[in-house]
Amino acid sequence: MYDLQLTAEQLEFRDAVRDFVTQEVQPAAIDPKRLEPFEKPLMTGFLDQLSQMGLRGLALPEAAGGAGADLLTCCVLLEEIAAGDVDLAMVLGETALLARAVHDAMNDGQRKRWWPKFDAGERFHLALIARDDDAELGWSYHHAVPADADVIGAPEVVAERDGKGWTINGLAPFVPNAPVAGLFIVQAKIADGPGTVSVLIGRDAKGLSIDDELPAFGGGGERARWHHGAMAAVTLKNCKVAEEDVLAADAAHRLLQGLVARRSIQTAAVNVGVARAAYEAAIDYAKMRWQGGAYIVQHQAIGMKLADVAIQLEAARALTMKAAWITDHPEAVSERSVNDLPWHVVARTFTAQSLHRATLEATECFGAMGVMRDMPLQKYVHDTLVLQHSADCNLAAPLVVAEAVAGYSRS
Repeated sequence: MYDLQLTAEQLEFRDAVRDFVTQEVQPAAIDPKRLEPFEKPLMTGFLDQLSQMGLRGLALPEAAGGAGADLLTCCVLLEEIAAGDVDLAMVLGETALLARAVHDAMNDGQRKRWWPKFDAGERFHLALIARDDDAELGWSYHHAVPADADVIGAPEVVAERDGKGWTINGLAPFVPNAPVAGLFIVQAKIADGPGTVSVLIGRDAKGLSIDDELPAFGGGGERARWHHGAMAAVTLKNCKVAEEDVLAADAAHRLLQGLVARRSIQTAAVNVGVARAAYEAAIDYAKMRWQGGAYIVQHQAIGMKLADVAIQLEAARALTMKAAWITDHPEAVSERSVNDLPWHVVARTFTAQSLHRATLEATECFGAMGVMRDMPLQKYVHDTLVLQHSADCNLAAPLVVAEAVAGYSRS
């Protein structure tokens, strides 16, 4: 079974990130002037500094200039970043996830062309535009539905043969990391033919445009954040791609394999970080708030709430770490050391549900102050609510576990 004791290297990296987040990121993230508006711009200065610490290439092999970190290590560090700011964690987590996958999928020529750009720029992040074949298996407001579309997935990104290369057209309404991406990995449906083609498109490619102004969820009125990270719509209009920037079909298939599971587990770790920030804020407040002849942390009602939050937090973290370890060690399943369950779904759904409830309990320690916009607890509640209702954690997500348990499959 996996070891709960972190290595000296993991501890050193975790503590370095924790110190930076605690001293620099968190004070800026929960500044009252930043908390009051609904829209909170990405703190790109801190994003650059965290990138300089090597967090973009965290999962890359050491030969490629990365740390060679496994998924468990990535989760440990993402929790630390999310405790300071959820958006920074989501951007860095997505880039770290894609960096490893696309590096392995590229051929030598593609690596020579694109990887020096990745290494040279702290703000050279990665974004993926891929078809969602399972979009209609469950409902979520995070699914990509353009304003002018009648059905999910339309208009989709389409590729047409153009001599030795391809011409790409289409709209991807909600693309994580698009505002800060230097390279887009695009999976497009082949026009008038079966299958897809996966290509590499730089941010400065002619015909590629990025629209940061996402529509407000619910339509009209003041905008409320319904996503985390950096999100934007990407339009591709007669975008030319040379054959040298086309990923081999088998490599593209491997790139997409396992991404959903790893992303879900990373998101669970981010969720733990957000809830931990709420928990720590509640403890600090309970130790300083004097009422009824004692600090409120000494009152049984508050103590029970904090104890429940601590239990939920530890359970969620343990399940997330277990899912990460199993993902890195699939032989544990094949050798029957652990159950053959979709562990990324187990960890993600439990964490999302339990930690939103735990964050609400932490907020109750503040009384009426918990709902004030210049206080951080209202943000933490909103952040965990968004994580609870994200695309990979909708009401139908547990049905994947039910399929594994009962041995059936939805059509």
